Amino acid sequence: MAVPEVIPIAYEPHGRTEAIGHYADGQFIGSVTYAFPKGFELEAGWEDHKRLYSVLHTFDADGRYRDSEIWCAGTWAEQQRAPHGPESVLARARAHLATMLRSLPRRTYTDIAIRPFQLTVDSVLFGLLTGVDEGEPWAELYPDHLGFGAPWDGTYDT
Repeated sequence: MAVPEVIPIAYEPHGRTEAIGHYADGQFIGSVTYAFPKGFELEAGWEDHKRLYSVLHTFDADGRYRDSEIWCAGTWAEQQRAPHGPESVLARARAHLATMLRSLPRRTYTDIAIRPFQLTVDSVLFGLLTGVDEGEPWAELYPDHLGFGAPWDGTYDT
């Protein structure tokens, strides 16, 4: 079985796909996720290179990519220096995602189905990429590292 043209992603309240659904102009997927730039090799000082992003991708009703809003809240090092309170990197990222989601008119949280897409921001790969893993068709959401595969029912693997 090949990767479908439109890949279902199941809504999971309180899970990694809790910020997906439909809105007046189509579909959306949002997340707060850490990422390293492409090609980064783990070494001393890695904490300053691991960045936390608020991400919102939008799609039309047929799952075609429209646009993305990607905002860097800070680094892992900053989060470790001030891990609690409303000014922490994680709190800022979550608040920014909530603001982006509130901007979507007639938003409902539910399953979506989108087509593969990709873009690079700050040397970080974002998107839904497809390929083959261990001989099986596969799709993976980057940089979240959520994997989708047969039976293509929208559930993910990490």
